[in-house]
Amino acid sequence: QVQLVESGGGLVQPGGSLTLSCAASGSIGGLSAMGWYRQAPGKQRELVATISRSGVTNYGTSVRGRFTISIDNVQNTVYLQMNSLKPEDTAVYYCRVWLGGMTYWGKGTLVTVSI
Repeated sequence: QVQLVESGGGLVQPGGSLTLSCAASGSIGGLSAMGWYRQAPGKQRELVATISRSGVTNYGTSVRGRFTISIDNVQNTVYLQMNSLKPEDTAVYYCRVWLGGMTYWGKGTLVTVSI
């Protein structure tokens, strides 16, 4: 069993910042990478950012330069620092982890960017 606990979502004004975190626990031997995806209403789920345990990152084009992903390999936790938030960043943000040949998703945390 793999447990993913996401936190940090909420309401923020345009231009503001928010930090998401996702802690992985349970049978996570072989954990190789963690990341974030998001899904806005009526849209497909899309890549936000991923990071390997060695620190190699990959960002979606819409967030590059505004969001920063980081990983704590001791705590098995991934963070997403989101700056200069825009209304179009409003979505449910999902944590995703890769271990062995499997991938697991969190339940999601809602981020709303609005006045």
